Amino acid sequence: MKKYFQLISETILFKGLPDENILELLKIAREVDFAKNEMIFFEGDNGDGFYINVEGMVKVFKLSPEGKEQILHIFGPGEPYGEVPVFSGQTYPATAEAISKCKTLFYPRQAIVDLITANPSIALNMLGVLSLRLRQFTVQVENLSLKEVPGRLAAYLLMLSIEQDKKDAIALKISKTQLASLLGTIPETLSRILSKMAGQALIDVQGRKIKLLDVDGLELLARNGRLE
Repeated sequence: MKKYFQLISETILFKGLPDENILELLKIAREVDFAKNEMIFFEGDNGDGFYINVEGMVKVFKLSPEGKEQILHIFGPGEPYGEVPVFSGQTYPATAEAISKCKTLFYPRQAIVDLITANPSIALNMLGVLSLRLRQFTVQVENLSLKEVPGRLAAYLLMLSIEQDKKDAIALKISKTQLASLLGTIPETLSRILSKMAGQALIDVQGRKIKLLDVDGLELLARNGRLE
Protein backbone atom coordinates (compact mmCIF):
# COMPACT_ATOMS: atom_id res chain seq x y z
CA MET A 1 0.00 0.00 0.00
CA LYS A 2 2.98 2.31 0.40
CA LYS A 3 2.95 2.79 -3.38
CA TYR A 4 -0.13 4.96 -2.84
CA PHE A 5 1.55 7.23 -0.30
CA GLN A 6 1.96 10.16 -2.72
CA LEU A 7 -1.54 9.81 -4.14
CA ILE A 8 -3.10 9.86 -0.65
CA SER A 9 -0.94 12.74 0.53
CA GLU A 10 -1.96 14.83 -2.48
CA THR A 11 -5.69 14.05 -2.56
CA ILE A 12 -7.88 16.95 -1.51
CA LEU A 13 -9.22 15.06 1.52
CA PHE A 14 -5.84 14.56 3.17
CA LYS A 15 -3.50 17.14 1.63
CA GLY A 16 -1.28 18.79 4.23
CA LEU A 17 -1.53 16.03 6.83
CA PRO A 18 1.72 14.83 8.43
CA ASP A 19 3.35 11.65 7.11
CA GLU A 20 2.33 9.62 10.15
CA ASN A 21 -1.35 10.34 9.42
CA ILE A 22 -0.92 9.33 5.78
CA LEU A 23 0.66 6.04 6.84
CA GLU A 24 -2.26 5.38 9.19
CA LEU A 25 -4.69 6.11 6.37
CA LEU A 26 -2.88 3.64 4.11
CA LYS A 27 -3.19 0.91 6.74
CA ILE A 28 -6.98 0.98 6.77
CA ALA A 29 -7.50 1.30 2.99
CA ARG A 30 -8.56 -1.64 0.82
CA GLU A 31 -7.82 -1.95 -2.89
CA VAL A 32 -10.94 -2.56 -5.01
CA ASP A 33 -11.07 -2.89 -8.80
CA PHE A 34 -14.11 -2.21 -10.99
CA ALA A 35 -14.70 -3.12 -14.62
CA LYS A 36 -15.96 -0.57 -17.13
CA ASN A 37 -19.70 0.08 -16.59
CA GLU A 38 -19.67 -1.76 -13.26
CA MET A 39 -21.80 -0.20 -10.53
CA ILE A 40 -19.85 0.85 -7.44
CA PHE A 41 -22.84 1.73 -5.27
CA PHE A 42 -26.47 2.64 -5.76
CA GLU A 43 -28.47 5.52 -4.38
CA GLY A 44 -30.02 4.30 -1.14
CA ASP A 45 -27.31 1.73 -0.38
CA ASN A 46 -25.93 1.77 3.14
CA GLY A 47 -23.04 4.29 3.27
CA ASP A 48 -20.48 1.86 4.60
CA GLY A 49 -17.43 3.83 3.45
CA PHE A 50 -15.96 6.09 0.78
CA TYR A 51 -13.58 5.71 -2.14
CA ILE A 52 -10.53 7.42 -3.56
CA ASN A 53 -10.00 6.85 -7.26
CA VAL A 54 -6.54 5.58 -8.23
CA GLU A 55 -7.02 4.89 -11.94
CA GLY A 56 -9.87 5.42 -14.39
CA MET A 57 -13.01 7.57 -14.31
CA VAL A 58 -16.15 7.36 -12.17
CA LYS A 59 -19.47 9.11 -12.66
CA VAL A 60 -21.85 9.90 -9.82
CA PHE A 61 -25.42 10.44 -10.97
CA LYS A 62 -29.12 10.38 -10.12
CA LEU A 63 -31.98 8.86 -12.09
CA SER A 64 -35.43 10.40 -12.43
CA PRO A 65 -38.53 8.19 -12.05
CA GLU A 66 -38.68 8.21 -15.87
CA GLY A 67 -35.12 6.88 -16.08
CA LYS A 68 -33.45 10.13 -17.17
CA GLU A 69 -29.86 10.35 -15.97
CA GLN A 70 -28.40 13.52 -14.44
CA ILE A 71 -24.67 13.32 -13.88
CA LEU A 72 -23.59 15.19 -10.77
CA HIS A 73 -19.83 14.62 -10.89
CA ILE A 74 -17.11 12.95 -12.91
CA PHE A 75 -14.13 11.85 -10.78
CA GLY A 76 -10.63 11.02 -12.01
CA PRO A 77 -7.46 9.73 -10.33
CA GLY A 78 -6.80 11.07 -6.83
CA GLU A 79 -10.38 12.26 -6.29
CA PRO A 80 -12.58 11.03 -3.41
CA TYR A 81 -16.28 10.24 -3.65
CA GLY A 82 -19.00 8.80 -1.43
CA GLU A 83 -17.57 10.51 1.65
CA VAL A 84 -20.79 12.19 2.88
CA PRO A 85 -22.19 9.04 4.60
CA VAL A 86 -18.99 8.77 6.65
CA PHE A 87 -20.19 11.77 8.63
CA SER A 88 -23.96 11.31 8.33
CA GLY A 89 -24.08 7.57 8.89
CA GLN A 90 -26.81 7.38 6.25
CA THR A 91 -27.23 6.02 2.75
CA TYR A 92 -25.48 7.10 -0.44
CA PRO A 93 -27.39 10.05 -1.92
CA ALA A 94 -26.59 9.10 -5.54
CA THR A 95 -25.32 6.22 -7.69
CA ALA A 96 -21.68 5.68 -8.74
CA GLU A 97 -20.56 3.80 -11.85
CA ALA A 98 -17.13 3.14 -13.34
CA ILE A 99 -17.09 4.64 -16.84
CA SER A 100 -13.72 3.01 -17.52
CA LYS A 101 -11.73 0.26 -15.85
CA CYS A 102 -11.02 1.60 -12.34
CA LYS A 103 -8.74 0.92 -9.43
CA THR A 104 -9.84 2.45 -6.14
CA LEU A 105 -8.99 2.61 -2.46
CA PHE A 106 -11.95 1.92 -0.18
CA TYR A 107 -12.12 3.33 3.35
CA PRO A 108 -14.60 1.45 5.61
CA ARG A 109 -16.75 3.85 7.60
CA GLN A 110 -16.00 2.47 11.06
CA ALA A 111 -12.24 2.36 10.42
CA ILE A 112 -12.11 5.98 9.26
CA VAL A 113 -14.36 7.13 12.13
CA ASP A 114 -12.04 5.43 14.64
CA LEU A 115 -9.02 7.06 13.01
CA ILE A 116 -10.68 10.50 12.99
CA THR A 117 -11.59 10.13 16.67
CA ALA A 118 -7.93 9.59 17.48
CA ASN A 119 -6.72 12.28 15.03
CA PRO A 120 -9.18 15.22 14.84
CA SER A 121 -6.96 17.06 12.33
CA ILE A 122 -8.04 14.53 9.69
CA ALA A 123 -11.68 15.49 10.27
CA LEU A 124 -10.89 19.17 9.71
CA ASN A 125 -9.46 18.37 6.27
CA MET A 126 -12.50 16.28 5.37
CA LEU A 127 -14.96 18.94 6.55
CA GLY A 128 -13.20 21.43 4.30
CA VAL A 129 -13.81 19.14 1.33
CA LEU A 130 -17.47 18.70 2.24
CA SER A 131 -17.84 22.48 2.35
CA LEU A 132 -16.24 22.71 -1.10
CA ARG A 133 -18.64 20.08 -2.47
CA LEU A 134 -21.58 22.02 -1.06
CA ARG A 135 -20.42 25.16 -2.88
CA GLN A 136 -20.00 23.14 -6.09
CA PHE A 137 -23.55 21.79 -5.79
CA THR A 138 -24.84 25.32 -5.20
CA VAL A 139 -23.17 26.49 -8.41
CA GLN A 140 -24.45 23.45 -10.29
CA VAL A 141 -28.03 24.00 -9.12
CA GLU A 142 -27.76 27.66 -10.11
CA ASN A 143 -26.43 26.75 -13.55
CA LEU A 144 -29.09 24.11 -14.20
CA SER A 145 -31.98 26.24 -12.99
CA LEU A 146 -31.00 29.76 -14.06
CA LYS A 147 -28.66 29.46 -17.06
CA GLU A 148 -29.41 28.18 -20.50
CA VAL A 149 -27.31 25.35 -21.91
CA PRO A 150 -24.82 27.57 -23.84
CA GLY A 151 -23.95 29.38 -20.61
CA ARG A 152 -23.52 26.11 -18.73
CA LEU A 153 -21.25 24.78 -21.47
CA ALA A 154 -19.14 27.94 -21.58
CA ALA A 155 -18.72 27.88 -17.80
CA TYR A 156 -17.73 24.21 -17.90
CA LEU A 157 -15.12 24.77 -20.63
CA LEU A 158 -13.62 27.67 -18.70
CA MET A 159 -13.53 25.57 -15.52
CA LEU A 160 -11.71 22.77 -17.38
CA SER A 161 -9.14 25.24 -18.73
CA ILE A 162 -8.33 26.21 -15.13
CA GLU A 163 -8.25 22.60 -13.90
CA GLN A 164 -6.01 21.53 -16.78
CA ASP A 165 -3.88 24.67 -16.39
CA LYS A 166 -4.36 25.59 -20.04
CA LYS A 167 -5.57 28.99 -21.17
CA ASP A 168 -6.50 28.23 -24.76
CA ALA A 169 -7.11 24.49 -25.14
CA ILE A 170 -8.69 21.64 -23.21
CA ALA A 171 -9.20 17.90 -23.58
CA LEU A 172 -12.54 16.35 -22.70
CA LYS A 173 -12.04 13.21 -20.58
CA ILE A 174 -15.65 12.12 -20.96
CA SER A 175 -17.86 11.43 -23.95
CA LYS A 176 -20.14 14.11 -25.35
CA THR A 177 -23.12 12.03 -24.23
CA GLN A 178 -21.81 12.12 -20.66
CA LEU A 179 -21.06 15.83 -20.97
CA ALA A 180 -24.63 16.45 -22.12
CA SER A 181 -25.96 14.64 -19.05
CA LEU A 182 -23.63 16.63 -16.80
CA LEU A 183 -24.99 19.86 -18.29
CA GLY A 184 -28.62 18.76 -18.05
CA THR A 185 -29.29 18.47 -21.78
CA ILE A 186 -29.29 15.89 -24.58
CA PRO A 187 -26.42 15.04 -27.00
CA GLU A 188 -28.20 16.50 -30.03
CA THR A 189 -28.64 19.88 -28.32
CA LEU A 190 -25.03 19.84 -27.13
CA SER A 191 -23.78 19.13 -30.67
CA ARG A 192 -25.82 22.03 -32.05
CA ILE A 193 -24.49 24.42 -29.43
CA LEU A 194 -20.89 23.31 -30.01
CA SER A 195 -21.35 23.91 -33.74
CA LYS A 196 -22.88 27.34 -33.15
CA MET A 197 -20.09 28.32 -30.75
CA ALA A 198 -17.55 27.18 -33.33
CA GLY A 199 -19.39 29.18 -36.03
CA GLN A 200 -19.08 32.30 -33.86
CA ALA A 201 -15.32 31.68 -33.46
CA LEU A 202 -15.59 31.08 -29.72
CA ILE A 203 -14.11 27.59 -29.92
CA ASP A 204 -12.62 25.09 -32.37
CA VAL A 205 -13.71 21.48 -31.84
CA GLN A 206 -11.57 18.56 -32.95
CA GLY A 207 -13.07 15.44 -31.38
CA ARG A 208 -12.45 15.66 -27.64
CA LYS A 209 -9.93 18.47 -28.06
CA ILE A 210 -11.42 21.94 -27.85
CA LYS A 211 -9.44 25.10 -28.51
CA LEU A 212 -10.72 28.20 -26.75
CA LEU A 213 -10.47 30.91 -29.40
CA ASP A 214 -12.20 33.74 -27.53
CA VAL A 215 -11.88 33.43 -23.75
CA ASP A 216 -13.48 36.84 -23.15
CA GLY A 217 -16.43 35.84 -25.29
CA LEU A 218 -16.80 32.57 -23.39
CA GLU A 219 -16.73 34.41 -20.07
CA LEU A 220 -19.48 36.74 -21.33
CA LEU A 221 -21.51 33.74 -22.51
CA ALA A 222 -21.03 32.01 -19.13
CA ARG A 223 -22.48 35.09 -17.42
CA ASN A 224 -25.30 35.83 -19.85
CA GLY A 225 -26.13 32.24 -20.79
CA ARG A 226 -27.29 32.94 -24.33
CA LEU A 227 -25.74 32.78 -27.77
CA GLU A 228 -26.45 35.58 -30.20
